[in-house]
Amino acid sequence: MKTIAIAGTFDTKGKEYLYVKELIESLGLSTLTIHTGVFESTFEPDVSNEEVAQAVGWNINDIVSKKDRALATEVLSKGMEKLVPKLYEQGKFDGIISFGGSGGTSLVTPAMRALPIGVPKLMVSTVASGNTSQYVGTSDIVMMPSIVDVAGLNSISTKIFTNAVFAIVGMVKFENKKVLDKKPLVAATMFGVTTPCVTVAKEYMEERGYEVLVFHATGVGGRTMESLIEGGFIEGVLDLTTTEWADEIIGGVLNAGPNRLEAAAKHNIPQVVSVGALDMCNFGPYDTVPEKFTGRNLYKHNPTVTLMRTTVEENELIGRKIAEKLNMSKGQTILMLPLKGVSGIDAKDQPFYGEEEDKKLFDTLKELTNKDVVTIQEMNCNINDIEFAQRAAQNLIDLMEK
Repeated sequence: MKTIAIAGTFDTKGKEYLYVKELIESLGLSTLTIHTGVFESTFEPDVSNEEVAQAVGWNINDIVSKKDRALATEVLSKGMEKLVPKLYEQGKFDGIISFGGSGGTSLVTPAMRALPIGVPKLMVSTVASGNTSQYVGTSDIVMMPSIVDVAGLNSISTKIFTNAVFAIVGMVKFENKKVLDKKPLVAATMFGVTTPCVTVAKEYMEERGYEVLVFHATGVGGRTMESLIEGGFIEGVLDLTTTEWADEIIGGVLNAGPNRLEAAAKHNIPQVVSVGALDMCNFGPYDTVPEKFTGRNLYKHNPTVTLMRTTVEENELIGRKIAEKLNMSKGQTILMLPLKGVSGIDAKDQPFYGEEEDKKLFDTLKELTNKDVVTIQEMNCNINDIEFAQRAAQNLIDLMEK
């Protein structure tokens, strides 16, 4: 019999969680209840808050006595993050569900993120319709808006709870019996202005027996790819679109954080890297571009995205940072430089064409990249030219088949 873990504050929302527990069990599944609240549960849980606190060396009574909500949330959240993956590894449950406001969501989602990709995880939350990146991270948590606060059983909340139960039960109960042929898994990065390149490279590799996952280089895409590489899922990396570094250094909205471009090097995963879309930094609608950038070369990509051309000085900074990351390689890296432009709009007669800016980027990379661990290839074409895409794909195949 499959089991669903139910995690939440049973001290303040016991009635709601009992409703969910009984509904799951009426559908023929078992439950594992995990109490994340500070005070005593309104019913006997399978895993107590004391056990959650002990997972990180705390006594629940000490937490109660301090009367510090922030501390309690932090300790119990860390306890959940440590305990829940262990319970899963022990075969105690097959999927997990929780309900809550911002506090309840913060308590349980770190534990959900710590579970392997593919384990069903559903968070019904009052904050599900806003920015959920801090809760979901690079995981596959399903966020469902609660519509009303998780406070009592009423005609709206019971409908939402029921739908959520049906969703998690379906994810746990039904299995896809079709098994795909195992192929070497490759991660590739793409942006709208590098789509022609990555599409050709992807098709080239797939025709030769590789499976290619494409990540949109919008910050979360880069972070997700790095996370999968860290997790051991990826066997080769076609990182042709490193534009997130422009946003990280300049202050755009699509940065992927300071650890971008590290995972493949650290784990000695073959990688082909290029400078796709480093001609641009990303902002939201035109009127959201910071005032300090007044007078810069701006391009309205669409009503919600404004691009800003990177300068010579910025390209030197970007080149320095990328060289620093590539130098972490253990010899499984090729850096490819398209001398006639790094994006679809960095080409002759296009709005971001900049020979001087690109030259500074290329020269910085060539000067600072360690040639003992990184092979540099220059091609006299635009990144979106077919010959560049196919060479990049073949380079990665060569590295992976060494």
